[in-house]
Amino acid sequence: MDIIDKDIKIAHTLDGDFYHSEKYFELSKEKIFAKSWQLISDESNLDSENSIKPVEYLDSYISEPLLLVKQADHSVKCFSNVCTHRGNILVNESCKLKEITCKYHGRRFNNKGEFVFMPEFKEALNFPSKKDNLTELKINKWKQFLFTSLNPAINFNSLIYEMDKRIGWMPIEKFKLDLKTSKDYYVKANWALYCDNYLEGFHIPFVHEDLNKTIDYSQYQTEIYKYSNLQLANGSSNESCFNLPKESPDFGKNIAAYYFWVYPNMMFNFYPWGLSVNIVKPLKTNLTKVEFKSYVWDENKRQSGAGSILDKVEKEDEEIVENVQKGVKSRFYKNGRFSPKMEKGVHHFHKLISNFILT
Repeated sequence: MDIIDKDIKIAHTLDGDFYHSEKYFELSKEKIFAKSWQLISDESNLDSENSIKPVEYLDSYISEPLLLVKQADHSVKCFSNVCTHRGNILVNESCKLKEITCKYHGRRFNNKGEFVFMPEFKEALNFPSKKDNLTELKINKWKQFLFTSLNPAINFNSLIYEMDKRIGWMPIEKFKLDLKTSKDYYVKANWALYCDNYLEGFHIPFVHEDLNKTIDYSQYQTEIYKYSNLQLANGSSNESCFNLPKESPDFGKNIAAYYFWVYPNMMFNFYPWGLSVNIVKPLKTNLTKVEFKSYVWDENKRQSGAGSILDKVEKEDEEIVENVQKGVKSRFYKNGRFSPKMEKGVHHFHKLISNFILT
């Protein structure tokens, strides 16, 4: 792998072997994902003091078991969900507990992750120590969403700042999770190839006939930030667009959708009806789980515009991405070039991947 050139006009894409190589798949665990911030939960099931919610950091890839615990001051702390005695998983479902007790040998922890008690350990020397407390991870909250990292290499504010500045006027913390329209998709392609496809509107006229009718493709724009980027889709009619307030930077425009990508695998898609969060989770070199979570703002607007046909668009994306996954394994394919106008987001993504893998 080579560093991707900063100049999109001369740069080449990632080599095809990145998308099917076990070497790069394993390297990405520590070089990219362990150092990234991951959206692990919203605040559901964490409504009061002592609320506890077990989560996993990238299930089936890194699969680190974690605990979210609501504190007395209404903040949320994140701890390892593994007992410091013999490694038992402490909590398996959301609950409310003043103390966390291991069901294997009875070791107890308070809700600050501190060791409290262990039976039959009176004779143990130099016990307890700080190692007997649960490991605490850094956690950040944006609106109703909670993020953590195993070994953060990026300042969280630099990750989320541009999105907050652009659409922070929306009452996102009040959006309601809709379980009926939230679902998981399994795509027979590499996680990064799925992101590549998301990060450009270049394919819309060729792959998404119905979506193309709802947006003005001639006005499609991509804005690049340090660790995120935005694709701004203008609507083909006023009815399918946001009613933007004066404090919005886009006041006066016909915006149908804000497509925010946040490094390395998170997508926040804002429509007049609300928000679709997509979390791209690697499973194998050629298999990816994409979690779609719907947060509703205005139910009445779900049947019109760019956000009304998400399932159809997703299936069209899956078909083309799975086809490309087959193609990048060809002995006759090494890499490609970028459209300077339409593939700024892909170029940005590839630069970040190569920088993180090679440093």
